[in-house]
Amino acid sequence: MDNKDLSEAIKSIIEKELKNFSKLMPLDLMLNIEKKISPEIENIIEQSGYIKKSKYKNLKRIISDLEKRIIELEKD
Repeated sequence: MDNKDLSEAIKSIIEKELKNFSKLMPLDLMLNIEKKISPEIENIIEQSGYIKKSKYKNLKRIISDLEKRIIELEKD
């Protein structure tokens, strides 16, 4: 399960549990809460050893670029 799927699963569980409560709250308040909670959930997930797919792709690209630079330096 990638990071986004895990975040969405946690989000859906929280939304399900707070469904009746959320009907009493304005939508913009729910969106504000989501903005504040989402980064913290992602941080917890990263502390568990998982990273976002986009972060993985960026790291993979950086590693590839570094490997190419090393090969070029070794040729010289």
